[in-house]
Amino acid sequence: MRAVDLIIKKRDKLELSKEEIQFFINEYTKGSIPDYQASAWAMAVMLNGMTHREITDLTLAMAASGEILDFTGVVDVVIDKHSTGGVGDKTSLVVLPLVVACGVPVGKMSGRGLGFTGGTLDKMESIPGFNIYLTKAKFIQQLSEVGMVLAGQTGDLAPADGKLYALRDVTGTVPSLPLIASSIMCKKIAAGAQRIVLDVKTGLGAFMQSVDEAKDLAKMMVEIARLADRRAAALISDMNQPLGNTIGNALEVREALETLQGNGPYDLTEHALEVASYMVNMSDKTNKVVEAREKVEQVLENGKAWEYFRRLVEVQGGDVSYVDNPEKLPKAKLIETVPAPRSGYLTQVHARIIGEMAVVLGAGRLEKNQAIDHAVGIEVHHKVGDKVEKDQPLFTIHADKEDDHDEVRQALLEAHQWSDEPVKPLPLFYDVVTDEQ
Repeated sequence: MRAVDLIIKKRDKLELSKEEIQFFINEYTKGSIPDYQASAWAMAVMLNGMTHREITDLTLAMAASGEILDFTGVVDVVIDKHSTGGVGDKTSLVVLPLVVACGVPVGKMSGRGLGFTGGTLDKMESIPGFNIYLTKAKFIQQLSEVGMVLAGQTGDLAPADGKLYALRDVTGTVPSLPLIASSIMCKKIAAGAQRIVLDVKTGLGAFMQSVDEAKDLAKMMVEIARLADRRAAALISDMNQPLGNTIGNALEVREALETLQGNGPYDLTEHALEVASYMVNMSDKTNKVVEAREKVEQVLENGKAWEYFRRLVEVQGGDVSYVDNPEKLPKAKLIETVPAPRSGYLTQVHARIIGEMAVVLGAGRLEKNQAIDHAVGIEVHHKVGDKVEKDQPLFTIHADKEDDHDEVRQALLEAHQWSDEPVKPLPLFYDVVTDEQ
């Protein structure tokens, strides 16, 4: 086989065989296929697409390029969740303890934030001592003994994906749905997931700008799971405005703790309950999602989920006094609450602009190894559809440098759009895609 023949075949809109895909991925991972040929192949895929069978073969080939974790004998079923990324998306911090408190073990491997999307690991590191670097043996031991893990990627998982993603980032092929779907799913499969709940964001603060585009991606990933002998369900959720009220690492941890104690914002609470319900139901603990929802609501109300979050922090070396007293979490030096410039109804709270301003403050990173400031961030006090009176608090900036204030303040004011007429609130979810459809 020659790489050029496979590039030509995909250029001419022909279907690649399983063997051809495996050859291409294996040789590219080894370095036998140069970047310029891989770039041409990725562009051909972006322009001409792939069949579901091709995408599944690509996913499995990338998963097989490194270690594949096997938790057989450790837990009955391995269930995981994945969010396609958003602004203020601290869902995992709430969902993980909710699900585990329902008797469903979860060993979750999360990532760091890049660009305007936040990272779960960065948030958890707001708690002093919390260790995200676990060996494979420690990961398995903790999953077996405690039933939950929240850590960084362990082992040499899907190296082909890391190499191909870096190439896509500089060749204009990141938006390719087959390449996005296979990138997400190969890491979940390599991490041992047998059941996967996908939170596919759509809107101004998401990679998928339209509901239809998000649904196409969701269907693609659910079909990959089916063809790879796994199960998946995908929730299409709104990301036109931030999820919850806070954007920034320590601020989001504090809000997650408030949510686990029953005092969180409505949208974050409802979102976490829904995702957790699908995970519990998919673990075969219940026959219907509505039954799972009852269990999840119960562990939130009785405080069991909060206790599990505390236990998670404790077993991974974190200082639990920061859980018991969230006021100890890092605080910014400069805190400014900006009032509403007018009265009216909010028509827009632009998630991407708000996420980008959080990065300007130092809460996120533009490059992989960039340091972040856990204390800084933004609070938004209202949602689309809210009626706001002039001079009511509109948003609060948490900064460590005064230089950033003017730019951030002006951008955040522009992120809020107004109407004199009533406006409908945005939905939390638009659709659900399951393998039963």
